Amino acid sequence: MSLAGWVSAIRIGATVLFEARIFILLQLLIVLFRPDIADRENRVKPVSPLNLRNEYDFVVVGAGSAGSVIANRLSENGNWTVLLVEVGLDEPEITDVPLAFAIPEFTPYNWQFKTEPSKNYCQAMNKQQCNWPRGRVLGGSSVLNAMLYVRGNKRDYDNWEKQGNPGWDYDSVLPYFKKSEDMRIEEYKHSPYHHTGGYLTVEHFRYQTPVIKYLVKATTELGYELLDVNGPTQTGVTNSQGTLRDGLRCSTAKAFLRSASKRKNLDVSILSTVEKILISEDDDSKRAYGVEFRVGLISHTVTAKREVILSAGAIQSPQLLMLSGIGPKDHLDGIGVKTVHDAPGVGENLQDHVSIGGLLYLMDPPANYTGKDPFTFNLFKSVTEKDVTDFALEGRGTLYALPICEAMAFINTKYANKTDDYPDIQLFLTSVTDANDGGVFLSQIGNVKDDFYAEMFENIIYKPSYSAVPLLLRPRSRGYVKLRSSNVYEHPIIVPNYFQDPHDLNVLIEGANFIYNLSQTPSLKSLNARANPNRIPECSSFKFPSDDYWKCQARFYTSTIYHPCGTCKMGPATDKMAVVDHRLKVHGIKGLRVVDASIIPNITSGNTNAPVIMIAEKAADMIKEDWK
Repeated sequence: MSLAGWVSAIRIGATVLFEARIFILLQLLIVLFRPDIADRENRVKPVSPLNLRNEYDFVVVGAGSAGSVIANRLSENGNWTVLLVEVGLDEPEITDVPLAFAIPEFTPYNWQFKTEPSKNYCQAMNKQQCNWPRGRVLGGSSVLNAMLYVRGNKRDYDNWEKQGNPGWDYDSVLPYFKKSEDMRIEEYKHSPYHHTGGYLTVEHFRYQTPVIKYLVKATTELGYELLDVNGPTQTGVTNSQGTLRDGLRCSTAKAFLRSASKRKNLDVSILSTVEKILISEDDDSKRAYGVEFRVGLISHTVTAKREVILSAGAIQSPQLLMLSGIGPKDHLDGIGVKTVHDAPGVGENLQDHVSIGGLLYLMDPPANYTGKDPFTFNLFKSVTEKDVTDFALEGRGTLYALPICEAMAFINTKYANKTDDYPDIQLFLTSVTDANDGGVFLSQIGNVKDDFYAEMFENIIYKPSYSAVPLLLRPRSRGYVKLRSSNVYEHPIIVPNYFQDPHDLNVLIEGANFIYNLSQTPSLKSLNARANPNRIPECSSFKFPSDDYWKCQARFYTSTIYHPCGTCKMGPATDKMAVVDHRLKVHGIKGLRVVDASIIPNITSGNTNAPVIMIAEKAADMIKEDWK
């Protein structure tokens, strides 16, 4: 590491220690003054391993965004017994605080997955590996995510049906989006696209940083209308909708598990690692009949009278299928796992929304700005003892903000048909940057090298700045998940294959060009918006701004947006790579379904949490129909 890198690392480390006192104070004040966050009365009370039944009607593996919904909906039938098995603990209180959304990523509540090293992406990251955060907690990744409520585009679901999945067109899935929803944004409550009274509350974020109004206005100056992106039209700009309740995170654990936690027929087992799905084999068929899981040093076997439902997510659902002998035979043979059912599509078709990080623009607050809060995010000015006490004692202030995406836009590049309402880039409009957070969050979340951070941001830390983050909505590239070994406790191999198809990079850099053009609008010109003057050394031979420079930056500062999906693809039996059918039953195995982001055949045009909740709502109804 260079001297500048060491200096940057030491400063960041000191800043982390200094800021830790703020979050310790926050945790203390929540315990003392926010019983609504502690919510002791309604929190899930896990079953003791000694009180587990030997048999349940349904065993659900994974209590994330999908599993929490499934457990709630199936336990509505008082005649059915349901066991929900989760490897993590209950969600900690601090995750309710929107501004603190990144903190759990540095804790055991995150699986701490990393991609395999690559020469084509993640070049600015330590060992050329991107971090892939995944929730290890009741509520799963809905506890770690940015709480953004985005359903995707109508055509996404119509295309799912066209691929041989009847009942998954937009008109068929819209009722399931609405079923979950308790819309609390006043102007949307009576929209035919929304619903009130569901378990999952949706609100605007309670606090917005002043610069965001300028970013929204600038987007409208480039021809995009302010609208409800979850309504009849997606192309446009919006203030972000979030899975929030009274301004606080509404995870699926809060929404679906706490509301069902007192049902006598629902058991939730935490700190429980499922090691294998049990499958019986006879001459005519193969059937899943239970699971083996471990709580501490004690192994348990529980049988499922009706079904095992796998909701472990896009990384661990294929991992557990393969460990149980369901997957590509050649791969399983190489690992030493006996093949129960040769399913070549397990772990394939991996998709994610890739982005370019570090698109930072310096700016000057208006001369007439007299607000008491910073015009744009600043770690030392936006997160102070006063902000913490305002949050804990008065229920207001900057801790109710989500600076990483206070507004968003869906835009068309030159590769999109502008008359189709099928935008190909999503933009996060954000008041937090690698510079004004002091390197404490964004670069650490991204696993960015200290040398790279020092070169790009150290000389502009804490200067007023904003950013925009472009997401490639429909990547053509496909990656994969494979077993590293037959040990369930060893992380699988994750290869996203970003930019394998060159079209992906071409579309993504159009997002970077749009962001540059945004800085040239009257609204942002009035703030003297200007690009970060520092250049990536390995990209400095390219003119700035230019397509070649943006392509180079994308390969260096590659960012995941936490949306892995597709690794247990839904499709008809005629599709050799399909793992589940349109009712989410695993091809070739009775009594086993997969219900989570892994079943998505083609990634949705937007954040994936809301679609996963919809998938679980629809799956629960299909299970009820099948068992009458």
